[in-house]
Amino acid sequence: MKALVNGELLKTPVVLKISAFFVISITFFYLGKHWSDGYQQLIFFNTWRQNPSSSAVVALSPNNDRSFNLSALIGQNDTQSIVTDKTLDQAQVPASIAISAQPPPPLQRFGIVNDNGTMSEEFEVGEFGEGDLVEEWRNETKVGDGDSDRDKGSRVRVTKFRMCPTSMSEYIPCLDNVEAIKKLESTERGERFERHCPEEDRGLDCLVPAPRKYRTPIPWPKSRDEVWFDNVPHTRLVEDKGGQNWITREKDKFKFPGGGTQFIHGADEYLDHINKMVPEIAFGHHTRVVLDVGCGVASFGAYLLSRDVITMSVAPKDVHENQIQFALERGVPAMVAAFATRRLLYPSQAFDLIHCSRCRINWTRDDGILLLEVNRMLRAGGYFVWAAQPVYKHEEILEEQWKEMLDLTTRLCWDFVKKDGYVAIWQKPFNNSCYLNREAGTVPPLCDQDDDPDNVWYVDLKACITGLPENGYGANITTWPARLQTPPDRLQSIQMDALLSRNELFKAESRYWNEIIESYVRALHWKKIRLRNVMDMRAGFGGFATALKQQNLDSWVMNVVPVSGFNTLPIIYDRGLIGVMHDWCEPFDTYPRTYDFLHAAGLFSIEKKRCNISSIMLEMDRILRPGGRVYIRDTLAIMDELQEIAKAMDWHIAMRDTSEGPHASYRILTADKHLLRG
Repeated sequence: MKALVNGELLKTPVVLKISAFFVISITFFYLGKHWSDGYQQLIFFNTWRQNPSSSAVVALSPNNDRSFNLSALIGQNDTQSIVTDKTLDQAQVPASIAISAQPPPPLQRFGIVNDNGTMSEEFEVGEFGEGDLVEEWRNETKVGDGDSDRDKGSRVRVTKFRMCPTSMSEYIPCLDNVEAIKKLESTERGERFERHCPEEDRGLDCLVPAPRKYRTPIPWPKSRDEVWFDNVPHTRLVEDKGGQNWITREKDKFKFPGGGTQFIHGADEYLDHINKMVPEIAFGHHTRVVLDVGCGVASFGAYLLSRDVITMSVAPKDVHENQIQFALERGVPAMVAAFATRRLLYPSQAFDLIHCSRCRINWTRDDGILLLEVNRMLRAGGYFVWAAQPVYKHEEILEEQWKEMLDLTTRLCWDFVKKDGYVAIWQKPFNNSCYLNREAGTVPPLCDQDDDPDNVWYVDLKACITGLPENGYGANITTWPARLQTPPDRLQSIQMDALLSRNELFKAESRYWNEIIESYVRALHWKKIRLRNVMDMRAGFGGFATALKQQNLDSWVMNVVPVSGFNTLPIIYDRGLIGVMHDWCEPFDTYPRTYDFLHAAGLFSIEKKRCNISSIMLEMDRILRPGGRVYIRDTLAIMDELQEIAKAMDWHIAMRDTSEGPHASYRILTADKHLLRG
């Protein structure tokens, strides 16, 4: 050992070198084993995801409190599961924040937990650092023939979809189901105009073609006043309503003078008239969200847009054919809907004003059940505007209808505000005091307390008055535009799995989408492309639509809240946006080729448990305009299937990384739709 100390090892015989090395090795081995047996090792956590069906887990390191043979551990992947943290609700938090329901192939990440070996649930959603969530548009890869290692053996192959017959160019599956309509026991209350979807095995299985001479739509705002005849080649409305200033045809275009049945001199003059009658309506300030019932070609909503008012224009698919198709071709918010036997797909206290101009609805039939549906959707203190013959014509039958309307609205506790010319305006009460002070036995009665007024999916109309929340939720909203960013009171009543402050979740979602949309505008030049009619297929709190509004894009957003998640639709309306409840296992109530852009974040990884993914993709293709765009943000586990279906529909597709980089569990599938003809 002296030789070792003096550094003369190299001068000793070979046998001494070997002996010294052996002694040193034994010493280190003994010390290492003694350390391992006598002291606790560091505890790690990981997010190893073994298969697409497993949930994210937190696990203790296999090294904890045990000795082991290194070779025996190679390839060992066992973990001890601990209950996952449900603090963040996946339905309400953006995809990169929420825990993925469909994880990617195995991937390990390690880190040290706190001193006592546990993870804490006590944390807050803080401010995002500048640029933390900005999309980095790199590593763009066109989908190829599957020659990468990941592609081999894992790709889903989908047969190319056929074209539908040209007779289906305006096909709406749930409204054109002739077989189901023929089987209806009665149609006297408008049942034929409601949803009757095909059976699962008879759903859409082909690509709906465009008309033979279809061309790129005229861009907004010019489209407000004119559209191509060949895109909506129907003249019935011109023939029926030409003298009422709705619509005219000039050569290869339809022109929209801005009139209607009760406002022949133009929508702007009509809107001014309403504002003068009741200045408190204050379009664009107190009144932001409007429902136009029996909208015609939606000129009422089209002209309200310039006053910073968003209008949900609705009409049935009836003898006045293609009203909603014309509205959407113009770039005006609209969808097919009918007052018949079921609730409309909008929440309670959604609209600041509901308008009916000769909407051909008998509001007093069946104890006023249709006006009670208006009452459900009308915000506390909101206005109902009725322009119809009973208001101003002095004929016996019409005067009787006017008396019935006054009687019904009095029993509903509506305040009759004013009548001027052919327009009458009522105001809904702000609270329940009038309802509670009515004489005993007055009809209609108040609805049962256990009735959920926001439950609307295939729910029958009820002949009762929807009471207002005692806490004032829905009534206490700020004016526009402040309400867009203000967490509404009703946020606290939404049922959702969240331990964090709901206000923080609301603000976090807005910041998240604002960062992403800023990057889209900057990197993909969104202000130079057509993004007029936009749909967010899984809208959450409406953060995506809010971000588009803040970027001053010439677009409006249909916020869709799937029935498979939490009902956040009241929050969307309280913000001053529009939306609808929908089940993506069924088709949407709109004409083909009516949206320029479809956005789906985290939708498919959830709905694939309930629906055939190809049926959702085919529905997207049906409602998307040729030249339109699709952005799908979802997990890697589902991207292969989405790509194959998109290719089978002849979409031009690309895969992009999110801001988290190429190793993140999420990707963005972007797609453009080509023009296909039958």
